[in-house]
Amino acid sequence: MTKVWYNVNMSKNDSLHNAKRAKNDEFYTQYADIEREMNAYLEYNPDVFRGKTILLPCDDPEWSNFTKYFAQNFETFGLKKLISTSYAADSKSPEIAYQPTLFEMDDPKFDKDKTRSRGKIFILENDKNKDKKIDINDLKWDYLEGDGDFRSEEVCKLRDGADIIITNPPFSQFREFLAWVESANKFFCMIGNMNAITYKEVFPLIQHNKAWLGNGFSHGNAYFGIPQDAVAEYANGVYDSKTKLVKFRNCCWFTNLDHGRRHQPLSLMTMADNLKYSKHKEIRERGYPKYDNYDAIEVSYTDAIPSDYKAGMGVPISFLDKYCPEQFEIEKFRKGDDDKDLTYTISDNSGTERERERERSALRRITPYFRIIIRSKM
Repeated sequence: MTKVWYNVNMSKNDSLHNAKRAKNDEFYTQYADIEREMNAYLEYNPDVFRGKTILLPCDDPEWSNFTKYFAQNFETFGLKKLISTSYAADSKSPEIAYQPTLFEMDDPKFDKDKTRSRGKIFILENDKNKDKKIDINDLKWDYLEGDGDFRSEEVCKLRDGADIIITNPPFSQFREFLAWVESANKFFCMIGNMNAITYKEVFPLIQHNKAWLGNGFSHGNAYFGIPQDAVAEYANGVYDSKTKLVKFRNCCWFTNLDHGRRHQPLSLMTMADNLKYSKHKEIRERGYPKYDNYDAIEVSYTDAIPSDYKAGMGVPISFLDKYCPEQFEIEKFRKGDDDKDLTYTISDNSGTERERERERSALRRITPYFRIIIRSKM
């Protein structure tokens, strides 16, 4: 689940803008999606979580599916400790409704002032209720000293004591959150927008195999719950009134935990076969244009990468979902030798036959969207 906060000293217009952004930045991850992703790491390494302390920041532990999942599997995974933290209600937009849960209100520690001004922490590490098993019923909780901001000193201390950090951070804070995790040299798994690949803080980690894409959402579709008062912000087809979920195709998991799919080479055709049989008409008709400002060819589709081409190839960022580091190396991102965006030039053969004949020598310069230059290792 994602959370955002805003400065109460902002102007009215800024506050309204951030209130809207807050509603559009708060997504609740489904249990099945968490289970699917974690299973990929467990299949690759059954002991990936054994003896580890897991921190789940940016959470609401009373009902978060992240907390539920790891609490219910605490003994199965052999966890050492599970820690969840949440933001204070007052650190969020006032347009997002807040009501303490009965779990909190029925506890003697409940404080009507602290519940709004402070974040909360939940810890699971032993059989608190003495029923001879450790599960969600053994969670103990308290108020944090501060509002639960991941940059606060107390949450930083929790980060430093954890082995693995797993969460769905605020999309608007993704860069800073990843830097916060990476600066402490921790294992992590977090949800983000696919376009985060293009961030200057993120791409170098991927290029040097310090981070990669996770197993991913089923069929590339991510479904999230949202606050009820944010429903109006989404168009029909994005929000499903029956399931009460919003659908995104541009979300993925970023991680440095290994999984098996990452090491499965792509099955590809040779260049000659692509030019003859590719399902993409432009490949069959036009082939692979060369960039004007870099020694590489343009490959507009991952499945059209020629298996026998050994020089540079510019591919879409979606390639990283199929990237096998044993099969390819990543050379650079987006820019040519002139430090400008990669471009290539093609003949413009559109229009009628007479127009095509008249404009046969006309050239069209194309700047494709964010290309990654790769080379084959095989």
